[in-house]
Amino acid sequence: MQEYEDLKRLVEEADSDIRKAEGGNKAAGTRVRKQMQQIKQASQAVRNKVLELRSSE
Repeated sequence: MQEYEDLKRLVEEADSDIRKAEGGNKAAGTRVRKQMQQIKQASQAVRNKVLELRSSE
């Protein structure tokens, strides 16, 4: 499922910025918040796809 692969990719991309934000890097914190919003949207897309698959059965 492509939506799930996109979600995994977004989480992996956020990893380094999350570590930087933990160290006090404010710019990284801003990037993490933006990435979390994208992850939220991707999670919703996965959820909708699963519901669609279930409905088609």
